[in-house]
Amino acid sequence: MRRNIDRRQFLQLAGLGGAVFVSGLAGFASSGAGADAGSGGGDFYFVQLSDSHWGFQGPAVNPDAQGTLRKAVAAVNALHDAPDFVIFTGDLTHTTDDPAERRKRLGEFRDIVKDLRIKEVRYMPGEHDASLDAGAAYKEFFGDTHYTFDHKGVHFIALDNVSDPRASLGDAQLQWLAQDLAKLDKKQRIVVFAHRPLFDLAPSWDWATPDGAKAVDLLMPFDNVVVFYGHIHQENHHMTGHIAHHSAKSLMFPLPAPLSVPKKAPLPWDASAPYKGLGFREIELEGGKADITELPIKA
Repeated sequence: MRRNIDRRQFLQLAGLGGAVFVSGLAGFASSGAGADAGSGGGDFYFVQLSDSHWGFQGPAVNPDAQGTLRKAVAAVNALHDAPDFVIFTGDLTHTTDDPAERRKRLGEFRDIVKDLRIKEVRYMPGEHDASLDAGAAYKEFFGDTHYTFDHKGVHFIALDNVSDPRASLGDAQLQWLAQDLAKLDKKQRIVVFAHRPLFDLAPSWDWATPDGAKAVDLLMPFDNVVVFYGHIHQENHHMTGHIAHHSAKSLMFPLPAPLSVPKKAPLPWDASAPYKGLGFREIELEGGKADITELPIKA
């Protein structure tokens, strides 16, 4: 049964134009036993937000650096139908060498997102949150950096490829992942969250996970897997075999297309099109398919 949501109303809340709706998204089987693997199945949707970089300052890049996270929270709260859960896929805050300032930013981020009127909100670190202290401060505020949970017949896995400054998952986490997957039926629907891409999108720009291919290899025997990540501040779609990988836009500033310029740097603010390239997404899981709606930040 399709949930009752007025998409035109949703787009008005989130901003004019710039939305992309992808039906029958690659990464899940469209029919068959895989759609119902696990108990308690049913259609639902969730919201992914990423790369809010709370604490960033850069008027030429985003003169509303104090406002975009709050705007995203307001837009999610204004949805016609509340999502089952919200997940932030990393870089909650902007990096700082000062441990006290790092905790201050994490606390401010937490206090802002407390205004979300959603019962279940989940978090993951990005390298800006965790790479300088192996995730110590992040854990004080938000708990584990990698974990699993199950919701309506879908198995969700959050991976940590940021606490290690080398951007690796590490042998211990890969062993943990293998043990988790060993418990599952090969038809089980699986959604993976990561901050960095698990494949080599642009290693010279730090858009890769050195041992990400090992995680993908562990996931490959499963028929129904899709990966959602952040880090690159733009929409990107990639396939490794039958596994689809989909990146999310940032809430703070966009970045150029992979390797399209000599040096990676935030794209400048366009006063004629405020919030261009910024946004968040809803993901609907229905009848064995995953549908994405990309939504911009409202001016």
